[in-house]
Amino acid sequence: MTGEAGGAPLVILGPTAAGKSALALWAAERYGAALVSMDAMQVYRGMDIGTAKPTAAERARVQHFGIDLIDPDQAFSAAEFRALADSVAGPKVLCGGTTFYYRAWRQGLVAAPAGDAALRAELEALPDLWEQLRAVDPVLAARLHPNDRLRLVRGLEVWRLTGTALSALHAADPKEQRAAEAVWVDREDLYAVIDRRVEAMMAAGYLAEVERLLAAGWGEGCKPMQTLGYRHLTAHLQGRMALADAVRQTQADTREFARKQRSFLRSLKLQPVTGAAAARAVEAAAARAFGGASPDRT
Repeated sequence: MTGEAGGAPLVILGPTAAGKSALALWAAERYGAALVSMDAMQVYRGMDIGTAKPTAAERARVQHFGIDLIDPDQAFSAAEFRALADSVAGPKVLCGGTTFYYRAWRQGLVAAPAGDAALRAELEALPDLWEQLRAVDPVLAARLHPNDRLRLVRGLEVWRLTGTALSALHAADPKEQRAAEAVWVDREDLYAVIDRRVEAMMAAGYLAEVERLLAAGWGEGCKPMQTLGYRHLTAHLQGRMALADAVRQTQADTREFARKQRSFLRSLKLQPVTGAAAARAVEAAAARAFGGASPDRT
């Protein structure tokens, strides 16, 4: 029982730059499925190049959901992603690297206290959130990037409000484990591809995109502007970092992010597939998800 119309969807997981999107687009187009972005950054309008958002031409090929939903100063939660994915009727492909979204969709959300604005403001002012969280919830800290301030603050907030680690709440919560045809797509040369991808983004106008966002008033107070790449390019534009250093740091942070994504995927007991094997695995999983042999749409 999946708890949603349309049966078990095809889910394409993997670290950033692994080639998930191309395979997801192929499967969605071939089977007449909708494509649901499972990327927490692609929900933001105006953040296109740095989030590797699908192009207008790609979006014209199949119906996309989860893209361009809100402005950078607005919030979009995992619960909202789950509701969005569930609202898409019929065959669908969930694709993206936001592991928290996948966990929320597959397992549901743990019962945790509502946020406390005053406490959150106090925590956000702390200088080293990751070390603070590691002291009280080392399991959660190990899963998070030291710059993921939003989730670091939430982990500390839950600890302060309940005296219990958020990871312990997750571990004690009964898992719903919805059915899914999940494939972990990866590539052996991932880190080199990440470095080249950042360079390609720069050539495509990444810096100008950040400049436009800042000019529109979306500064560092907006949480998505504190994420990979956007944070470092903002520092450059404000005179606090050389451009070459901003690019190098973006590459390094993205490689570290990919490492953590892989760690999460290993915890799901999935096995990575690369190259031609990845395409075959997606094709087989799509056939299982959508019922038999694929239609001839090529």
